[in-house]
Amino acid sequence: MTKRNKIIYWTATIFLSLGMLAGGIQQMLQIGGYNEIVTRLGYPLYLLSIIGTWKILGVVAILLPKFPLLKEWAYAGFFFVMTGAAISHLAVGQPFVETIPSLVLLVAIILSWYFRPTDRKIIINNK
Repeated sequence: MTKRNKIIYWTATIFLSLGMLAGGIQQMLQIGGYNEIVTRLGYPLYLLSIIGTWKILGVVAILLPKFPLLKEWAYAGFFFVMTGAAISHLAVGQPFVETIPSLVLLVAIILSWYFRPTDRKIIINNK
């Protein structure tokens, strides 16, 4: 892995981890304005606790060494949550600006996933 790719990976991964951890804690505890956001989107409040818990566990999975399959699941979960959040804001008629936090994290997810080191990827042997 080149130095450039390492820098991109760790910058995106740290940004992603901090964003998901901060959001996950606030969602799990239902603080920081998330109740209002989720209510405006028409979702039940208990969904916050579920998503927040999974975000925290996803951060742990991505930062732990090894466990490449678990990392794939975490990245996929993050991808689904962030695309779902962006689409939800648009579906209820909110301005595009409301989707920006989700889209910024989506870019970080894609960069972190794409530039992850080989030892954090699933290797398939085609024999």
